[in-house]
Order: sequence, then C-alpha cells, then structure tokens
Amino acid sequence: MIYTRFETFNYWLRTMTTDDKRQHLRINALNLISYSCIDETGQTVAQGMGRTLNVCEGGILLETHVLIDPKHTLDLAIGLKDDIVNIKGRVVYSKLDEEERFKYGIELIKKTESALEILKRYIEAFREHQ
Repeated sequence: MIYTRFETFNYWLRTMTTDDKRQHLRINALNLISYSCIDETGQTVAQGMGRTLNVCEGGILLETHVLIDPKHTLDLAIGLKDDIVNIKGRVVYSKLDEEERFKYGIELIKKTESALEILKRYIEAFREHQ
C-alpha cells in the first residue's frame, strides 16, 4: 500500500507530543535555513531549504514544503544577519498548516560554544530593537 505524504505525516502527528516544554523565550524571526537529514547510520538521506519562523537558544520553528522524517537528526545551517550558524537538531513537534506547509519544532542539540554565542547575540540584538 502506498501512503501519501499527508497520510504519513498525520501518522507522525499522532505519535508526537504537542505539550509546550520551552525553556527559553522565542523571538519571531524569518531566517533562511538549509538542512541535511541524517539517518541512524550517519548517512545523509535528504537535503532541503526552509525558513525559521521563530528562534530561541534551545530551538527553532522551521517551515518547509517538504516532509521531514522525525527519526532523522538534522544538520542545520541558519543565516543570522552576517553569520551562518551550523548546528544539529531533532524534530520534537510537527504540524501541517492549511496551506500545506510543514512546521517543525526543532530542538537544538550538540551546540558548540561559538554557535551558541552567535545565537545569543542575535537574540539579544533582536530584543533590543523591538
């Protein structure tokens, strides 16, 4: 039996939690992002582009037109002003909106000190200008 991407996505939705467990305040920010999906063997199985809808020290809300398998680890390259932050993440939340765009809550994992410092500076600068 062949499942459509929406049937598959709806299955994942039912198996994921929707409880809000944020530890950091998020800022609404649109940033370009490229990502690679890494499977459990460490192989890159997909790549894509999207945008952030909001950002915090612990995670991002990623919007794409492509289904991402929540079992995969994501290698992310996020454009924040003049910097590119390379960081790993994992899907902790997902939703398909009425315009058939996928929104993923991504928990940032394996954060380097330099990536975290750039992220903190970006968030602080954004807060000062609001």
